[in-house]
Amino acid sequence: MKLLPLLDHLARSKLIIALILGLCSSNGFAADQALKSAIEQYYDDHLEDLFVWFHQNPELSFLENKTAARLAEELRTLGVEVTEGVGGTGLVGMIENGDGPLVMIRADMDGLPVLEDSGLTYMSRARQVNLDGEEMPVMHACGHDMHITSLVGTAKMLMDNRDKWGGTVMLVGQPAEEIINGAKAMLEDGLYERFGVPDYALGLHVSSGMPSGAISIRDGIMYSSVDSVDIQVRGVGGHGAYPHQTIDPIYVASQLVIALQGIISRQINPFSPAVITVGSFQGGNKHNIISDEVNLQITVRTDSEAVREQVLGSIHDTALNVGRLNGLPDDLLPIVRIGFESTPTTVNNYDAVHSVIPAWVEQLGYSPLSTSERTGMGGEDFAFFTRTEHEVPGVFFSVGGTPMDVMERIEAREMSAPPHHSPFFFIDPNSVKGGVEAMYTAAIYFLNNP
Repeated sequence: MKLLPLLDHLARSKLIIALILGLCSSNGFAADQALKSAIEQYYDDHLEDLFVWFHQNPELSFLENKTAARLAEELRTLGVEVTEGVGGTGLVGMIENGDGPLVMIRADMDGLPVLEDSGLTYMSRARQVNLDGEEMPVMHACGHDMHITSLVGTAKMLMDNRDKWGGTVMLVGQPAEEIINGAKAMLEDGLYERFGVPDYALGLHVSSGMPSGAISIRDGIMYSSVDSVDIQVRGVGGHGAYPHQTIDPIYVASQLVIALQGIISRQINPFSPAVITVGSFQGGNKHNIISDEVNLQITVRTDSEAVREQVLGSIHDTALNVGRLNGLPDDLLPIVRIGFESTPTTVNNYDAVHSVIPAWVEQLGYSPLSTSERTGMGGEDFAFFTRTEHEVPGVFFSVGGTPMDVMERIEAREMSAPPHHSPFFFIDPNSVKGGVEAMYTAAIYFLNNP
């Protein structure tokens, strides 16, 4: 039975929630009940506590030293051969089990500079000095604690069931997904040259707003491209009482913020999704002083490389022309920096997705394939692992992370799903079980069906 695309809109109907609960617990499907029991037991014995440890000890991008060390220790305890320090704080665990394909399973490790206010008994109170030398609060505000815990659980199931598959599994603990630089760093450090080019690359992301443990996947684009853009708007400073003697960069930058939205509304085909968000506007430090500089931080999202190039080019040209419009000389025109945090779209391989769907249906009791509209333009640097010169088939799926009682309150419009990247974000630890079951099932399928 195909439950999705309804999974993306579960909060609309208690009937659907009840249906999923019934399906996931049904014995009428040819699921591997021994696998379900083994995952449940390992979760009770170890994974729940491990999730809490990761949650309470988050670390910032490229500073995941304790996280990587603990992950390496967990994998080595299972008998996995681990190499640390790949792409900075990244690590690779290899499970070799005779002839067969090479399947990569990736989990990202980093947290975010957010002060947690989730109300959980195990809230993070961690603080860390970031790469710029500033001390920041740190929180797993996007579920990477769930991702790496699921990686350990999947590794355990693979090690315990080596009689059921052949080939090699590459377990990747990736740093710095939140600044979309970690995957590139691992590849530039020779990930595929040192450990082999995967025949398939698998990844998951936990999602608030979906019921805990439910699985969802698309057979095309999963995540948009992401580009961070910094614009330094320069001017001629002076006294706030004599604006005619200045070129006010705050005024220029304000015009630029409005003009950037005109790129989306007037230059881009309305049927081609694109977003320009100015996330930071910094300038000036006194009421009566016109500053000489404003700095904008911008995120750009698109769903195609052609639109991506058009938007980025238009941002550059618009910034320069708004500067000229306000009388800035050539040597003071805005400086636009593009490309320091960028990733292409994450696109699932159609054939790979549709080949593994029957295995998921058999194990989970429903098809996780979604055909509903996407609800936003999130990004993922998992794309770098698949969009290389090798064109590795990628399968990236979502795992629900919201408890059913919270889903019912969301459906009743008593609350909203806890948003990712917010202080209030939280994930049901039980979602780890769904992540392990779905990831193990997919890995076993591709290992046995090269």
